Amino acid sequence: MAALNALPENAQIDFKALRDLLQVTDGNLATHLRKLEDAGYIAVEKTFVGRRPRTYIALTPKGRQAFAEHVQVLREILEGAERPSAD
Repeated sequence: MAALNALPENAQIDFKALRDLLQVTDGNLATHLRKLEDAGYIAVEKTFVGRRPRTYIALTPKGRQAFAEHVQVLREILEGAERPSAD
């Protein structure tokens, strides 16, 4: 999600480029992407370039919002951990 969120809005990334960036296997990435697609967080577009299949992934507005909310919760957790206790 972080890698997809770093792309400009409405931009896509090729499956192989994302796989290489994340340094994961095809099967591992495909499994994660399926879950994100089922949640409506990403859009997957399958096309052909010449005779070769190509898969492109993009973050949806719902996915971008969910990621922003997740980051906000992480920030709140970190801020709470940095504050001295009131004991």
